[in-house]
Amino acid sequence: MANSTTTAVKVLGSSGPAGRSSPEGSQVLSKKKLQDLVREIDPNEQLDEDVEEMLLQIADDFIESVVTAACQLARHRKSNTLEVKDVQLHLERQWNMWIPGYGSDEIRPFKKACTTEAHKQRMALIRKTTKK
Repeated sequence: MANSTTTAVKVLGSSGPAGRSSPEGSQVLSKKKLQDLVREIDPNEQLDEDVEEMLLQIADDFIESVVTAACQLARHRKSNTLEVKDVQLHLERQWNMWIPGYGSDEIRPFKKACTTEAHKQRMALIRKTTKK
């Protein structure tokens, strides 16, 4: 079971020094794609070279951490296969992200935040003063 994490990470790219992915061809987001995304948001915006490198590094680190955590979840399920539900669970629990269109079609319930007694008292006071 210890190999499942290593196998899943090897699929993403060849390992470089200290287990890091090598930059040649293994990046999910290329400079060209990043520039295209920036142009979609603002056609007049231009990123500095250092900013591009930093954003690419952040994206690679994010993907690596998500895949590693998802592999740990798969291993916890006693599975040698990384599934979409492993990635979804990690993204939802750690990053509060939900990717629509993948996995189950169930409707996720909206969690209403519980209100404290102090908040209820403040809201009652606001309502009282606005009625006057």
